[in-house]
Amino acid sequence: MAADAALLEQAKRVLYTAVLSDVLDGLGHRHQAMRPSVRPLDDTLMLFGRARTGIYMDVYHVDPAVNPYELEIRLIDDLKPGEVAVLACGTSGRIAPWGELLTTASRARGAAGCVTDGLCRDLRLIREMRFPVFCGGIGPLDSKGRGMVMAIDVPVETGGVHVAPGDLVVGDVDGVIVVPKAVEVEALRLAIEKVAAEDTTRKELEAGALLADVFKRHGVL
Repeated sequence: MAADAALLEQAKRVLYTAVLSDVLDGLGHRHQAMRPSVRPLDDTLMLFGRARTGIYMDVYHVDPAVNPYELEIRLIDDLKPGEVAVLACGTSGRIAPWGELLTTASRARGAAGCVTDGLCRDLRLIREMRFPVFCGGIGPLDSKGRGMVMAIDVPVETGGVHVAPGDLVVGDVDGVIVVPKAVEVEALRLAIEKVAAEDTTRKELEAGALLADVFKRHGVL
């Protein structure tokens, strides 16, 4: 069951990836953090939105009769406000699916950001737009002749994490977490409660209480 607008807004305002990771661990979903190599282009920005997925395959030639960007364009043009383009590129390190023009188009549609385990280029221009982008590396390469989207809006694996269309994707300076829709409501509510408990714990520690005593009272670390 998906969270309602009020819960999503509260979650976006107070949550962060570390607390979501802890809560998902407790719910038995221990593989929801993308690889450490998937990093933000601007670590002052937070990403929070629903996944729209695309999966690339490696190619090694350019076919003049084929538009290599067809499905990529279709996905970007169909993005809705609050959605995140999640692009699975595999591990070859040859595919750079994201740049300034896709950022411009996505931003104009109200999209919440992009996550890819592929490469990103045009960093200076993307940073100027303050659009949240998380990627597996940086490089000037065009995807043409190196990678092509084979399917959109299908389950993918990005950064080592299974991502289904509509899953909640959250990113900050610590990395990217994927919250499966099946446990979304429970995970968000528990995470909000944990943030409140952490705030109490922090205040007591700042006041000089011993960590052992505070942990015994609140069970939060």
